[in-house]
Amino acid sequence: MTEIELKFQVPAESRAAVAAAVAGRAGAGQVQRLQAAYHDTAERALANAGVALRLRREGPRWVQTLKASGGDAMTRLEHNVERPGRAAAAPPLDLALHAGTPAGARLAEVLSGAADPVLACQFRTDIRRLSRRVRTHGAVMELAFDTGRVQADAQVQPLCELEIELLRGTPGALLACARQWVSRHGLWLDTRSKAERGDLLARGLPYTPARKAVAVRLTAGMPAVAAQRAVLQACAQQVLPNASQVASGTFGDEHVHQLRVGLRRLRAAIALFDGATDSDSEATPLAAASAALFRELGAARDQAAIGAPLRAQLEQAISAAGLALVAPSLPQGTGADPARALRSAAAQALLLDLLDSTLPTLAAQDAAEDPSLTALLAVRLERWHRQVKRDVRAFADLDDAARHRLRKRVKRLRYALEFTQALFGRKKVARYLRVLSDLQDRLGALNDVGVAITAFRRAPSADAALAFALGWLVARREALATACAPALDGFARARRPWKCP
Repeated sequence: MTEIELKFQVPAESRAAVAAAVAGRAGAGQVQRLQAAYHDTAERALANAGVALRLRREGPRWVQTLKASGGDAMTRLEHNVERPGRAAAAPPLDLALHAGTPAGARLAEVLSGAADPVLACQFRTDIRRLSRRVRTHGAVMELAFDTGRVQADAQVQPLCELEIELLRGTPGALLACARQWVSRHGLWLDTRSKAERGDLLARGLPYTPARKAVAVRLTAGMPAVAAQRAVLQACAQQVLPNASQVASGTFGDEHVHQLRVGLRRLRAAIALFDGATDSDSEATPLAAASAALFRELGAARDQAAIGAPLRAQLEQAISAAGLALVAPSLPQGTGADPARALRSAAAQALLLDLLDSTLPTLAAQDAAEDPSLTALLAVRLERWHRQVKRDVRAFADLDDAARHRLRKRVKRLRYALEFTQALFGRKKVARYLRVLSDLQDRLGALNDVGVAITAFRRAPSADAALAFALGWLVARREALATACAPALDGFARARRPWKCP
């Protein structure tokens, strides 16, 4: 079977209200204790493949459950088998019970490639679940408010989350229901399962690695609406896991960076299929919300990507000049705390809207009259290419703002080609992408210096170290602008992988 659900973390100040809302006015909610043991190989073959195998005591009965990741953040493969046995004694695992199911096939594939396929309990959960079925938005759903803990040896982590599972109806109804709960109680979406969190605890890790962009496979015969949906799904696979990790409050700099990359790619995808230009690149609500969150996270990115390397470079420059100065740090920006930004109502609305944008539509099923996808996208790529080429030719006369705009246009063009490379020949696209990547990197270094100059000029006080830093940065900016010449020339001579319309 396929499980369609969303999971939300519940802030401490909302837990009593959420419990009361799940129980309902008549107190119709059911309370159940769920005690589960999660099994995996020593090298965590199942967890690494997005598979979870548990044996759970549900009151007086035992249930063996196998889950595997599905095609999107809302869907998972699931197979449950009730096991005979006494309440006090857990029955042994029986993997044969999952044979003949999609989840069972995934399990067999993973174990066949494991160095040591022996399974053992890696961690346990002990949950008090308050649940109730509700009819809303033309669908039937189960609300499950879970409180308890996950434990791996002596390590314990508390759990408090609300699961909303679609039992009957459409995924759109599930999203509509979720929006209400988020709005009323300040919940935040969490794509991490209990199995993922338990596995991290058992391994002694604070978080999983940041999620990078995933490849998209488009075909020339796809309707444009279906192609857009595939690209947005790929964007969601990068944005949602990183957003969940940042919202948790325990994250690395790379999670913020990859989240911002995902948001930028999302905006490029929207512009590509909507035919947007620079002036209307935030015309859709999803694009505008993505841009707003991207900017909010900018200060955190600048401190991580610019601040630490810059201070080291300034220390070297000061030492080489023989000066007795302390290298200044990059002044703090005005951006919001990343975790707080992701838990905000605006960010949560964005994430749910992103999920909504990946759902199938009637238009995707009735698009026989669509023009050629390849021809349609080639027209838009050509327009963006010409924009970049005009800026490249005028580069020497561009100010900092125009050069930053050029960098954004290069990024947008690069991401669009990554989305569509299967349509235009991978080798041709790869050559063009190398040119774009080189230009993007050089413009990025130039932009980072410009960001630092602006930050230091806004510093509330000035001293000799700050004056030295500004002078060094201005000289550095000129050197980097000159160093862009080979990449600019490379783009001017680059052969486009698509046929010019």
